[in-house]
Amino acid sequence: MERNHYEEHYVARTGWLRAAVLGANDGIVSTASLIVGVAAASGRAEVLVAGMAGLVAGALSMAAGEYVSVSSQADTEKADTERERAEIEADPEEELRALAGIYEDRGLSPELALQVATALHAKDPLAAHLRDELGFSEHTEAKPLVAAGASAASFAVGAALPMATAALVPETAISLWVTVLSLLFLAALGAVGARAGGAPILRAVLRVTFWGAVAMAVTALVGHLFGAVV
Repeated sequence: MERNHYEEHYVARTGWLRAAVLGANDGIVSTASLIVGVAAASGRAEVLVAGMAGLVAGALSMAAGEYVSVSSQADTEKADTERERAEIEADPEEELRALAGIYEDRGLSPELALQVATALHAKDPLAAHLRDELGFSEHTEAKPLVAAGASAASFAVGAALPMATAALVPETAISLWVTVLSLLFLAALGAVGARAGGAPILRAVLRVTFWGAVAMAVTALVGHLFGAVV
């Protein structure tokens, strides 16, 4: 029988969604906070220079951080894969019993668990152990370049929003406009990220806007107190 059934689950998006949402959120919050802090002590020219420097440095930093972090995860997954492969080659019968035990713990009878484990071992024992013993799957596989690219690009897009606001609004009201519009951008980001990940939208919106507001308020306060770029 030909099987064409296919379902797309939210977990398939975790490889890029987390990095993209984190990057965009950091881009908006860090750049808006920087602009608000600088605007509290300087004019538009200084604000735009500082904002552009923050955009470039932040995007590169996010990309590097994601790449290093996810590469470490990928290295760990590769090491565990090789270890599991060696264990299967050294003692396939013991690994078969271990896999059957996993299925028993999940509710199958001993006979059925052994039957399932035997069938999976006959086809691809390594894949079965990676999936059911270690919890690896193609949906959650570490992809350093994907994470780095998504993080850098989304950070740049997020940072460009408060930058554009600072460039277009009256100079005397940069802090106010950047704060208000950045909170709206964050709310929209929270809603989009929650919808893409199947999470409650209101909770995500409240979370990102609250912490964004805190970050901008603290930076503005420091800018007022010290009268300098921080």
